[in-house]
Amino acid sequence: MRDAYLFIDFGSTYTKLTAVDANADEVIATGKAYTTVETDVKEGYLNAMKELEGKAGELNYIRKLACSSAAGGLKIIAIGLVPELTAEAAKRAALGAGARVIRVYSFKLNKDEMREIKESNADMILLAGGTNGGNSEVIIHNAKMIREFEIGIPVVVAGNKSAVDEIRDIFGNAIDYHMTENVMPSLNDINVLPARETIRTIFMKRIVKAKGMSGMEGMISGILMPTPAAVLKAAEVLSMGTKDMEGIGDLAIIDIGGATTDVHTIAEGAPSKPSVILRGLLEPLSKRTVEGDLGMRYSALSLYEASGRRLVRKYLDEGKFDYEKEFSRRHDNTAFVSTKEADIEFDEGMAKICCDMSMKRHAGTVTAIYSPLGMMFAQEGKDLSELPYVIGTGGVIVYSRNPKEILRASVFTMDDPDSLKPRRPGFLYDRDYILSAMGLLAMIDSEKALRMLKKYMFSC
Repeated sequence: MRDAYLFIDFGSTYTKLTAVDANADEVIATGKAYTTVETDVKEGYLNAMKELEGKAGELNYIRKLACSSAAGGLKIIAIGLVPELTAEAAKRAALGAGARVIRVYSFKLNKDEMREIKESNADMILLAGGTNGGNSEVIIHNAKMIREFEIGIPVVVAGNKSAVDEIRDIFGNAIDYHMTENVMPSLNDINVLPARETIRTIFMKRIVKAKGMSGMEGMISGILMPTPAAVLKAAEVLSMGTKDMEGIGDLAIIDIGGATTDVHTIAEGAPSKPSVILRGLLEPLSKRTVEGDLGMRYSALSLYEASGRRLVRKYLDEGKFDYEKEFSRRHDNTAFVSTKEADIEFDEGMAKICCDMSMKRHAGTVTAIYSPLGMMFAQEGKDLSELPYVIGTGGVIVYSRNPKEILRASVFTMDDPDSLKPRRPGFLYDRDYILSAMGLLAMIDSEKALRMLKKYMFSC
């Protein structure tokens, strides 16, 4: 009997299993089934296991590790001082931890905002505000409001260190709080990794039980992180390598799902041309954005609304499809699987829209400005114009007969002349749907994960 690792991804639509040979850099088999979090998540898991073992036979599982984005994934509210600075830094930390940021608040919270937070379906709050030694009044006020309104979800405090002692006294035993380093210790200096790790730890120990996952205890070794965090971890290993092995360099991953489209970039994003000055908050090397209105099923109608008919016409023949009917059909039946040629064509058109819009939102922009020295250019966000690789994942790309055509929609065109989208990237795709599995593997053996990522990311 072969020794294997089993990696599980409890997705919003499908539960996906990947069995990896413990003694060779090889995927033994994969399996998937519809996620059954509404009833009993074990059902979907066991159905996927049945499919996997039908291909691979009986295996000796050394470890079973999981990630999850089921039941809406990890939903966080980010609170900061200034919208463009500490509030944005808090948002980036939450996104990098694999969360969906459902609201962002800045300045002093008022009672209406607190009622919104109290009534929201958030799983966690990330409370930031003030550089170290800077403004502490606002974060202390916001801590008092959280205590007054008896917020019952975990609060990660990642703000001005000068306010830490007073916030401890305010929260006492009444609030489930967790202290970590400031997400912005000094102006424009972003420090998201400690907050990311704190969020992941809370997710692993507490949030998972509230997501219908408690029934999996005893069946698996543990749920380590949200699925997007696992994909980001895989991206970091593939891009940057390990201490003994080179990675492939800068890259972007576009992950198109049923509810969201995530874009992960591992790239500095510094200006690639002279006479360009940077404006706004500095970008992190590892960046994730999540577009909650761009998805293939749950978000199909919001995708239609966000894109507008002009963009839909760019990728889907108006004479061939009833747009409203087709988008509604997918939204109303999230388990719908396209088998007919016309349905597959429509899905791939939707995927192209997701690629186009998500990369446009993720990439930076450059605009002309006039100065005493003449015309210059100001860059906000990352310059991805020279990015060497765009990698596609998500069911619609994995099962496409022509994934390259979908991924081409992410590149620069003159439709958006100010965009810093990639211009001439090479295209790879996650043919065996293993990126999240490799992120989990990287937590226990990064060398093996890197070798397998290089082996299983295919050109298209």
